[in-house]
Amino acid sequence: MIRRFHILTLSACVALAALGGAALSNTAVAAQEPGADGPRGRGPGFGRGPGRGPGIGPGTGIVPGGGPRAGQGLRALDLTEAQREQVRQLTEQHRQQTRPLVERAHAAGEAQRQAMDTPSFSEQQVRAAAQARAEVQTDLAVQQARLRSDIYALLTAEQQQRLQQMQAEREARQTERRERMQQRRQGQQSP
Repeated sequence: MIRRFHILTLSACVALAALGGAALSNTAVAAQEPGADGPRGRGPGFGRGPGRGPGIGPGTGIVPGGGPRAGQGLRALDLTEAQREQVRQLTEQHRQQTRPLVERAHAAGEAQRQAMDTPSFSEQQVRAAAQARAEVQTDLAVQQARLRSDIYALLTAEQQQRLQQMQAEREARQTERRERMQQRRQGQQSP
């Protein structure tokens, strides 16, 4: 049981590290990607991330992140060149501000792993390591929310309304997918 818990925790650390690295690398790529006049006709890359609800951010197309549909949110809003440049500046600033936090997150994850792997269990060490990790994750969430808010403030009222409509449509699709998955699971469990 402890080994399974360790694997799940380690998987979560790896996922956090991958997400942090992907967000940073995608932010850098987004800041360098050509605007609507570019060869691919794409502005900065924005996209989807795991477990995000409504609002600006991964999954809404408004915050840097990876994924096959990266960039659809802002492209659908028809940003002006000035808005695209402001978004590039904000994402670059965000990348620079979050780099130390991502490094802290990696270190906190490693410290938590070590505290959990030690042969001599110490609840105090595990709690301290988990709390340190939670604090850095909170700091990262605050930075992400700040970026979302700053980008949202750049949008016109019409763009904000379109974004809200896109978010509602996305939520409806996600709800439909969850319901289908739940029905499949129930069908598999019933004899």
